[in-house]
Amino acid sequence: MWYVSTRGMAPRIDFEGALFSGYAPDGGLYMPEELPQLGRETLHEWSTLSYPSLVKELCSLFIAPELIPRDDLNDLIDRAFSRFRRREVVHLSRLRNGLNVLELWHGVTYAFKDLSLCCTAQLLQYFLKKRKRHITVVVGTSGDTGSAAIESVQGAKNVDIIVLLPKGHCTKIQELQMTTVLRENVHVFGVEGNSDELDEPIKTVFADVAFVKKHNLMSLNSINWSRVLVQIAHHFFAYFQCAPSLDMHPLPPVEVVVPTGAAGNLAAGCIAQKMGLPIHLVVAVNSNDIIHRTVQWGDFCLSEVVKPTLASAMDIQVPYNMERIFWLLSGSDSQVIRAFMEQFERTKSVRLPKELHSKLLEAVTSQSVSDEAIIQTMGRCWQENQYLLCPHSAVAVSCHYQQVDRQQPSPPRCCLAPASAAKFPEAVQAARLTLDTPAEILALEHKEARCTPMRKGDDWTRMLRDTIEHLSQQWAGALPESPVI
Repeated sequence: MWYVSTRGMAPRIDFEGALFSGYAPDGGLYMPEELPQLGRETLHEWSTLSYPSLVKELCSLFIAPELIPRDDLNDLIDRAFSRFRRREVVHLSRLRNGLNVLELWHGVTYAFKDLSLCCTAQLLQYFLKKRKRHITVVVGTSGDTGSAAIESVQGAKNVDIIVLLPKGHCTKIQELQMTTVLRENVHVFGVEGNSDELDEPIKTVFADVAFVKKHNLMSLNSINWSRVLVQIAHHFFAYFQCAPSLDMHPLPPVEVVVPTGAAGNLAAGCIAQKMGLPIHLVVAVNSNDIIHRTVQWGDFCLSEVVKPTLASAMDIQVPYNMERIFWLLSGSDSQVIRAFMEQFERTKSVRLPKELHSKLLEAVTSQSVSDEAIIQTMGRCWQENQYLLCPHSAVAVSCHYQQVDRQQPSPPRCCLAPASAAKFPEAVQAARLTLDTPAEILALEHKEARCTPMRKGDDWTRMLRDTIEHLSQQWAGALPESPVI
């Protein structure tokens, strides 16, 4: 299995190369050169598998056994999920009025990103031990990615992690999950800006190919292919749990509602579709609605500002994984995608070519959900089920309730739930509901915190580069003490 850049100007690489890469050298994102096609027989075989077993099967399709033998791969996945609170790793709650909620948040940090990042970290460690290498991971976060990335590599001897978080733009709990991890290999920066603004210095650093190579840099944002790969399993598991029967001809469709910001989970769903899974995707966003506008009208353009919402982890204007989706739906036409994305980077506003827009409309429908609707949905779900949704999960469930209230016939529907309500007490309070906070989250308040500020007016790119250089020197044994910034 080979991986190519969506922009077509970078050499193709194997899975190990894609795993250790952020953006491709030409600014694109890595995708499999070809997608495996799954027939009815394979879907039948997979339909009874547990979530971890599905992850193993999917990973084995995209990782050559010469790179990771199947037995080793199975062990790595088992290790990745060993700290999850539920043995089945993910759980489907079947609620009233046909509401199916797939809980993806039973990992250590109570968010769906634990699923893909724990696996990614195990894959990284496998190759690092084999190659006797050190890497520096750089992550920009809107809330959950940072804590899940830190959790997945904290204490690792051959990995340093730098996380940039948007100060004041994520919840107190999300921030504490990052700033209270005092391991030597964890370096957290609080940026005076939003999540799109803090992505800029990261992208600038990764655009310097020589610097990236010299310092063994990589990203664990969902630009990393392995994150998207693991997330494909969410869609297969959702389908098998909610499809009425796999003995029907043709196979019955299932609607999967995907709340998203950077569109990683949506890209995973589009890949699952292309592999032969009969799902229809509904993308649900908050008031930061660039994806909704793109689906509805082919209008891929930035708004003037990022609007703070209750679903703060989705307060994103630049959904970079849309590039993967455009490439997939264009029939892997990297020339079209390169011109299109380069124009977007210059002007921050482009219209989808007509053919690409109609392909997108075939694959996906979309809705934008206001804070008011989030609060109403959280309240209604509690009233009907005594079930507490996080605000991001409520974005998805709001779409379900709209369909139920219209009383239109539809296929079975599964709403992906990306986080536990315990991470968002402010939203629970706004919905006038009561939260039973887990003890490990309450304990965060009493832990020592460490965070280096990146203030407006500071040269964020320079600060990031200086930190990376210092960590490289420390690894080489040149500077034992911590960097002073």
